[in-house]
Amino acid sequence: MTEKTSPGLLRLMLVDDHPVVRQGLRAVFGSFDDIEVVAEAGDGAQALQLLRVTEVDCVLMDLQMPGVDGVTATRQITALPDGPAVLVLTTYDSDADIIAAVDAGASGYLLKDAAPELIMDAARRAARGESALAPEVADRLKHRTRSSQTLTRREVEILELLAGGATNRAMAKELFISEATVKTHLVHIFDKLGVDNRTTAVATARERRLIR
Repeated sequence: MTEKTSPGLLRLMLVDDHPVVRQGLRAVFGSFDDIEVVAEAGDGAQALQLLRVTEVDCVLMDLQMPGVDGVTATRQITALPDGPAVLVLTTYDSDADIIAAVDAGASGYLLKDAAPELIMDAARRAARGESALAPEVADRLKHRTRSSQTLTRREVEILELLAGGATNRAMAKELFISEATVKTHLVHIFDKLGVDNRTTAVATARERRLIR
């Protein structure tokens, strides 16, 4: 990641599949003298193409997009030599989304209803190589890390599939594991959530915002 060493112009790329959202963000950022939106993309693939020919300090990345989604694009962008920072700006705030984005290398995670000043401060910090997580996101990650009953990423994946109505066989096929392994994960999930059946597991996970 390239760090900014001077308080000069901050170059942003907006990545969102909704043109109206990008237009609104561009209008908001236009009120800041030290910020310039230098590129826009409708999905992760287009963002990666533009980064080959555009100098960017920070990418504001949506998560749910057709084609290359935000998590995949974030992982690919942060793997680039001297690639820009990625600040996730989304409407989704489940633990599964947050963890996936942070694991992919995102420097920050904010919701789209955040104040413009907060978004700009986060973008500046991300471009300097600092963490730029929203306070509530940071608190949730801290609590999750400290909890002895934390679900693993694979267990969250199992719960997501379970919520979609997948059978053990379907989950095994989707995750390239055996049905016996799926059953083992379910036992651990039930124990951690304090439940004894699939329906209650999904309901509890949604209530605790572990899945969407």
